[in-house]
Amino acid sequence: MESMINLSIGKIWMKRIDNYPGQPVIVFLHDSFGCIELWRDFPEKLSEMTGCNVFLYDRLGYGESDPFAEKRIRNYMEKEADLLSAILDEIGIGRAILFGHSDGATISLIAAAKYPEKIAGVISEAAHIFVEEVTLKGIEEAVYAYKTSNLKQKLEKYHGEKTDKLFWAWADIWRSPDFQDWNLENLLSSIICPVMIIQGENDEYGTLKQVEGIEKGVSGAVIKFVVPNVRHTPHQEVPDSVLEESVNFIRELL
Repeated sequence: MESMINLSIGKIWMKRIDNYPGQPVIVFLHDSFGCIELWRDFPEKLSEMTGCNVFLYDRLGYGESDPFAEKRIRNYMEKEADLLSAILDEIGIGRAILFGHSDGATISLIAAAKYPEKIAGVISEAAHIFVEEVTLKGIEEAVYAYKTSNLKQKLEKYHGEKTDKLFWAWADIWRSPDFQDWNLENLLSSIICPVMIIQGENDEYGTLKQVEGIEKGVSGAVIKFVVPNVRHTPHQEVPDSVLEESVNFIRELL
């Protein structure tokens, strides 16, 4: 089922897969260029393999949701975690398993820290908890590609007229002087639910220091899955491996 959620800040496009009445819900949070459609069939497969329901949504400014309502600021991911909490209340999900990728993974960790009563577990794929030189280098390479290749046209297929605004909102905030000391490490100890950390060994946006920082910082149980010879998007590059590990984690969680 696909529909709009009407919130005070705008309309959010959502999709639900409710094939398993009474069973837990896995909530997917996409990356900085993502949307529901770009998850492809991964959520459906994870739903089938775990017997869990699924909820996905396009964050404000992405996909079929309304454009950004305000300028992106330093704590934008904290605001997204607050919005996630409001969305869970709006659609009646009392306790969720979160699967987040990149920015979506960071938002998932923040939500687990701020709203522990609402989050049963987190699958964190390619999250950032601080800024690294490799992150900034990867962003500069993406900016160059956006200006010189067909990257913009590829993104417009999913985001339409919102593409420029969402791309530069991401690139500009991460490169801004105010963001260089951004750090979530002091928040991690508030995460008491189990966490699975997934990261590609060759992630172009972050080193394994991100994994180590999350593992050391959270208070709940931790499972690591560092994927050899894989970059920033393991669930697309090696979907079968990520599905297998995610299914094992969720089954243990339940």
